[in-house]
Amino acid sequence: MILNCVITDDEPVALEILEDYIRMVPELNLVARCKDAIETMTVLRRQRIDVLFIDIQMPEITGMELIKSLKEPPAIVFTTAYPNYAHTGFELDAVDYLLKPISTERFLKTINRLHQRGVGIMSSPTADKKYIFIKIDQDLVKIEFKDILFIEGLENYVKIHCEDRALISYCTLKSIEEVLLQYNFIRIHRSYIVNIDKVDLIQNHIFKIKGHSIAVGKSYRKSISDFFRNYYSVYVAR
Repeated sequence: MILNCVITDDEPVALEILEDYIRMVPELNLVARCKDAIETMTVLRRQRIDVLFIDIQMPEITGMELIKSLKEPPAIVFTTAYPNYAHTGFELDAVDYLLKPISTERFLKTINRLHQRGVGIMSSPTADKKYIFIKIDQDLVKIEFKDILFIEGLENYVKIHCEDRALISYCTLKSIEEVLLQYNFIRIHRSYIVNIDKVDLIQNHIFKIKGHSIAVGKSYRKSISDFFRNYYSVYVAR
C-alpha cells in the first residue's frame, strides 16, 4: 500500500532533507511540500493524505494549532528543533516526534512506528508478509520477518542472519528490538535477538537455529524461562 505524505516546514533545508528520506522508501509517495499551515490545509482538503510530517514553530499558525483544528487528521509526525513540545505532541496522538537534525536511522524508525500503528501496513491481506526496511550502505533493503533467523549486535552495527544471506547495517540492536519483539522475536543475549519460528531446539541454555548455536545470556535466563513457561511450557532455566 502506498502512503501519501505531506511535508510542512518553513525551513527550505528541512523540507529538502525530509523529501530525500521519503523518496528513499518506495512505499511513500510525496504529494506536497508546504511552507505553512494554510498551504497544508489546502492539500488536506483536496485529497487523501495518510501521513503529515509537520514542524511545530511556524509563522501565523503553528503545527500543533493546525492539528487541533482538524476533525480527522492523518497520521501525524512532528518535526522540530524543540524537545519541550514532545509531551503535547503525543497528547495529540502523534505517531512520532522527530528532533532536528533528523538522521536516516531515526526516520526509518518512524516509518516502522507508522506500520505498528496500522498506517498503511505493508503486507498482503492474504499472506503473512510482514517486513522491515533496513538501511544497508545507502539503500533501504526490505527484509521479510519470516526470512530472518537471528540478529547479532556488533558494537556500532548489526548483522542480520537470514535464510540465504547475511546483511550488515549500521544501526543499534535496540532500535531493531523495539520493532521486532511484537513479531515473535525474542532477545536472549545482550548481542542476540532470535526468531522463535526458526528455533529447532533449546538445550542447556543454547538455542539451536539452522546449524547455529546461540547461548542465552545469564541475565536473560529468567525472562526466557518465564516466556516459555507461559506460552510453551518447554523450557525452564536453572
